[in-house]
Amino acid sequence: MSFLRAAASSRQFAARAARRYSTAPPPPKAKESKGFSATAPYFLGFGVVASGAYAYISLRENFNPTPKESPLDPENWKDFKLKKIVPYNHNTSEFVFELPDNQASWIPITSCLLVKSSDPEALKDAKGKPVIRPYTPTSLPDQKGELTLLVKKYDEGKASKHIHELKEGDSLSFKGPISKFPYKANEFEEVALIGGGSGITPLYQLLTHALPHRANKTKFKLIFANVTEADILLKEQFDEMKKKYPDTFDVVYLVDKPSATWTGPTGYVNADIIKAHVGPADLKEKVKIFVCGPPGQVAAVAGKKAGMKQGELGGILKELGYTEEQVFKF
Repeated sequence: MSFLRAAASSRQFAARAARRYSTAPPPPKAKESKGFSATAPYFLGFGVVASGAYAYISLRENFNPTPKESPLDPENWKDFKLKKIVPYNHNTSEFVFELPDNQASWIPITSCLLVKSSDPEALKDAKGKPVIRPYTPTSLPDQKGELTLLVKKYDEGKASKHIHELKEGDSLSFKGPISKFPYKANEFEEVALIGGGSGITPLYQLLTHALPHRANKTKFKLIFANVTEADILLKEQFDEMKKKYPDTFDVVYLVDKPSATWTGPTGYVNADIIKAHVGPADLKEKVKIFVCGPPGQVAAVAGKKAGMKQGELGGILKELGYTEEQVFKF
């Protein structure tokens, strides 16, 4: 598939997918909250975010896009074999899929993939239709021969349970990529990333793309909420980023159920946390806020999404004076 054809196909597919699929089912009704508790029982492991089709920007040298061929297909489902499973913590594992001919995925920044069971009878919803979910790979786009999903198992998550039941040698069906936000280098002076649970993967994808560039001047701040310390995914990687890029990256972890030795903030992502760590709304176009997490978190922080559409801005960010142009909900 040529780069130009892939780019056009990706845009067409993304438009259709936006009409068909949402990143997560509607949350159960609950009392409105001024913040988000990472203990919310609903949350699908998913991810999102990016521009174009199979163009990827050199991770380590510059921001010039380089067209690349990819085994992924935005128009058709393709099965990839599960190469290995690497346990991560008590309810999360890395699932490494084999890409043919030692190819790289070249998944654009920022974008996700749709996944479903390779067996059409193995994973269906109550209406008998295939369960399809979006996931953001944690492997780098230029990694040859492999594509990795970091998947947290949820009791009510049909897709995550199915993936966790796979064995090495089994396959999973992929379609995509689906583009989300057209990230441009140095478009903003400050970027805040507010995430919860396994919704961290699209934010991680963006950071691994932007921070290594020598030309990057944008300052990134990650606010990451979880149930316990053990639930903080990719913490080692974020801590390493903070050491490696001290002038352009910082991270704040929050937990609902702290241990006796926890010294960081606890509980909700609330107005005080945001005011302390995010540039004020009067920075206007100089600041951008990305929100990704359980429906309850997104609603409390930035207002509910309308399916794949952004929906009206609401929640804490609206109360603090931010505009829809300053906020993007994955």
